[in-house]
Amino acid sequence: MGLFDKLFKNSKSKPSSKDKKINEHPVVLSLDDLFVNNFINKGGKFLYCISESEALEIFTRILKENNWQQVSCVQEKLIEFSKKTKTPISSSNYNSPFFTTCEHLVADSGNIMVSSNQIKEMKLIELNSNFIVMATTSQIVKNMGEGLTGIKASCKEKIPSNICEIKSYGNDEKKENFLNYGLSNSKNTYLILIEDL
Repeated sequence: MGLFDKLFKNSKSKPSSKDKKINEHPVVLSLDDLFVNNFINKGGKFLYCISESEALEIFTRILKENNWQQVSCVQEKLIEFSKKTKTPISSSNYNSPFFTTCEHLVADSGNIMVSSNQIKEMKLIELNSNFIVMATTSQIVKNMGEGLTGIKASCKEKIPSNICEIKSYGNDEKKENFLNYGLSNSKNTYLILIEDL
């Protein structure tokens, strides 16, 4: 074997069994990393911040970037938040981007769980195709079952109705799941996630 064969042998050789074992181990992500990965892979736009003032700045940038002059919102807390940007707010005209919170962020699917607390009794299809969702890291749950348990625990007196998930974020109805045919819940979604843990 020549000198060059010895030097370049490693680049031509097959991966060792040790390398194969390393590659076989699945990567275990934390819940927040898993959610963000699934959310982005579905076409969602993820924005992370550490304070409400930073969230306000991000919210303003989203509106400016998309040239949105008005937002729809039905939650009093968010209406007050929106007023800080001097953005016109409508609680009845759902033709403008919809600004909301959520019940939970579902890590294993990347879905956003909402209920009548956020969207009243309207169906997702009745709302604008553009959503801005503001949530906190403490709202991330492993799966839908944990999300439903969380809703039941936090709303003991009156469990909300109209519990559903935003499952697709690209406005691409061709990719819609067959089981959801005709129930277009695809939304162009910006998620402002505030660190609270």
